[in-house]
Amino acid sequence: MIRSMMSGRTSSSQLPELSRRDLMRCAVAATAFSAPSLRGVGRGRDSEILPFGNGGGIKMLYDVRQRPQAVCLRDRVFIGFKAGASPSQSGKAKTSPMLISYDRSSRRFSEPLTLGRATGDHHHGPVIWADQEEHLHVLFGCHKTPGTHLVAKRPADMGREISDWTRASEIAPKLSYPTVFRIHGGRELVYYRTDGHASSWTYRISDDNGRTWTGPGNDVTDLDSRGKTEWSSYQSKLPSKDGRHLHVVFTDYDDVKSNDPKRLFNARYKQPVSNAWKYNLSYIKVDLETDAVHTADGDVLNTPVDLDQAKEKARIWDTEGRGAGVPPAIALDERGQPTFLHVLSEDDLKTHSYYYVRRDNGRWRQTAICGSNHQWNSGHLARDRDGVLHAYVIVGDGYLDSSGLMDKHGGGRLEEWVSADSGKSWRKYRDLMPDGQQYAGWRFNNVQPVTRPDGTAVEGMLLFYGWNVADHPEARAFLVHEDNL
Repeated sequence: MIRSMMSGRTSSSQLPELSRRDLMRCAVAATAFSAPSLRGVGRGRDSEILPFGNGGGIKMLYDVRQRPQAVCLRDRVFIGFKAGASPSQSGKAKTSPMLISYDRSSRRFSEPLTLGRATGDHHHGPVIWADQEEHLHVLFGCHKTPGTHLVAKRPADMGREISDWTRASEIAPKLSYPTVFRIHGGRELVYYRTDGHASSWTYRISDDNGRTWTGPGNDVTDLDSRGKTEWSSYQSKLPSKDGRHLHVVFTDYDDVKSNDPKRLFNARYKQPVSNAWKYNLSYIKVDLETDAVHTADGDVLNTPVDLDQAKEKARIWDTEGRGAGVPPAIALDERGQPTFLHVLSEDDLKTHSYYYVRRDNGRWRQTAICGSNHQWNSGHLARDRDGVLHAYVIVGDGYLDSSGLMDKHGGGRLEEWVSADSGKSWRKYRDLMPDGQQYAGWRFNNVQPVTRPDGTAVEGMLLFYGWNVADHPEARAFLVHEDNL
């Protein structure tokens, strides 16, 4: 369904009204993204939301920590997801890593291809990319494991059988949350966590289409080193426009396994708080030619960056006890500098807001966009060809306080908010969800872009997933396809 930006409800956290001139700029920009209808079924219209996949469990499509899950190559979109559970199952059901292709001309999906065995670990979902020779690569089964790396035998083709793929080289002994980018020189980079929660984060680079991988002498971060036992981070990343640097933003938290209430005590909320909330934002910039790690001001950090260094030199937002589940989504501004979309708790642990974070005249600033209903809601941030910012956010009426496994990491309505003044003020543009009675009351999460092999986003295409039963693996994935750009 689509609703006009002008008719959208405002939240208590919204900034003052836009000027008439800015409002007109927003309306003109919004027209380029509007459509007569977005539907969950059918073909042949200019703008549709198309469902695919059945029997998806929690994080059928993953949050911002693990990307990409779709690559557009020769007018076909290849999508990785995790599904195939029996609807009669409940709780932590087993799902399989799968691929599906979508023809942008005919608006038809292929039959899905199952890549490997079913598991109950939602981390095991696939990421997908294309190398310089246009061969597809998939990596799945990664959670403190090397995972499985496959490469397609034919360029720009996923085939119909697993025999159409070959086993490729192991990237590292253990990976969690792998994210893949094309960087300068046509090389491929995989950024990942090296083991469990408190382990380091680092990267590997291939200059021969994934046959061999090498990495820096020191890992990028390791917060629990130098006496800070069990301190952990969640990280998001995005290359610079020229692919020579990697922007990394991360939250920090004490992952104390003993659940010591003294260590978990949150002074802001005057109670012990679980590790479902992660705090603060720190930003570093990795030089991919020299492996040096810098602050936003250009100061060189010792690697791996520990908690003390992060706090003293890299922290860009002290959230003073307010927490998030997922780390922020990243986009580059008109100068090529990183900006962030971050969800954060407010006066209590059941009230959250989305914020736009950017650097302005040497200072990091935060602007509230709208309310949210959970600390694990994973959004997407984009800047279009006209410079208008688009924040795709998950919202709801009241905190999603549910014991169901499918609801554990958030979910709600998907809305699009826009800003035509570099993020200083925001307006709701529309609801962005599949139409029809069959999707009434569904919850949605983990909205993300469709990317080209070079990492640029395909405008007018998005992915997300949704479900309607709190404890059963009956999720479906959705592809937004808009042609009227």
